[in-house]
Amino acid sequence: MDRFDAMQAFARVVETGSFTKAAMTLHMSKTSVTQLVQQLEARLRVRLLNRTTRKVNVTADGAAYYERVLRVLADVDDAETSLSGGAQSPRGRLRVDVPSPLARLILVPALPDFHARHPEIQLDLGVSDRMVDIIGENVDCVLRGGELTDQSLMHRHIADLQLGVYAAPRYLALAGVPAHPRELEGTHQRIVGFHWARHGRTAPYAMQRGDERIEVRGRYALSVDDGNAYIAAGVAGMGVLWLPEYMAQAHRDSGELVPLFEDWQLAPMPLYLAYAPQRHVSAKLRAFIDWVTALMDLHAPVMRRPVG
Repeated sequence: MDRFDAMQAFARVVETGSFTKAAMTLHMSKTSVTQLVQQLEARLRVRLLNRTTRKVNVTADGAAYYERVLRVLADVDDAETSLSGGAQSPRGRLRVDVPSPLARLILVPALPDFHARHPEIQLDLGVSDRMVDIIGENVDCVLRGGELTDQSLMHRHIADLQLGVYAAPRYLALAGVPAHPRELEGTHQRIVGFHWARHGRTAPYAMQRGDERIEVRGRYALSVDDGNAYIAAGVAGMGVLWLPEYMAQAHRDSGELVPLFEDWQLAPMPLYLAYAPQRHVSAKLRAFIDWVTALMDLHAPVMRRPVG
C-alpha cells in the first residue's frame, strides 16, 4: 500500500461523501479507492468510515485523522513546489469554473498574460452558469456573481459589476419605450428572465431614483440560465435586460442595445471567488487568485463604501 495514495483516497471520500465520486475525481477505479481505504484502516487498526448502501459517513476517529491528513497533504504540496524554484514557479493542474460571459469577454482574452507568468500551470477552465459542487467535482475555485448562499465556502470579494437596463431597438419599436421601471410589470412590456441555478427562479432588481426605491421583477416570455443565451435573447428582441457594463458595452456601441432608465441607480452585482474551506491554498491556486483579483480590479474594482 502506498500510504500517500491511501491518504489522498481517504480524504477525497470524506470530502465527496462517496467512493464513486472520489474515484472519479482521482481518475481511479472505485475498487482501487475502496481497497486503499480498507488497507489504511487495517494499518491503523481503526474504522475511519461508516458505510451504508446509500451513504458514507466519517467516524469520530476518522474525522480526527482527516484533519491530520489534510496537513500532511498540504506539507507535501508545499515541499514539491519549493523544489527547483517551484515556490517562484507554481505548477500543476488547476480546475476553475467561471460564468460564460466573464470567460468570453474578460478572462480568456487575458489568459496569455497568465500563461506567460505561470507557464507550468495547466488550467482546466469550466465555463458555465450552473451551480458547481466544488468538492464533489474536485474544482479548485469558482467565480460567481451575486451574493453567496453557501457561507461555508472560503471566498474573496473581487469585483463590483455595475449594472444597467437595456433593450434592443426592434423590441422597443414593438413594445414602446417604457418611461418608468414599473411599466415592466404591465402587460405590454417583457423582460428576459434569468433564473439562477442556486435557487432556480428569477430575482427582482432593486432600483433607486432620489428617494424613490422600487424592486422590479417584470414579466417574461423567455427565461434562461446562461449569460450568453441571456444577452443573445435581448439582442434578438425578446425583452428588457439587466446587464453588467462589461457585457453590454459592445452591443451598446454597435446600436444592438439601447440603455433605459439612465436616471435610475442599480445596486452593483458583487463578484466572488470561492473555494472549499478545508482545501489547502496551493501555490498554483494562490497565483490564480492574485492574478484574477488584479485583472478584475482593472475592469470592475470593488466599490469602497464609506463607514458608518
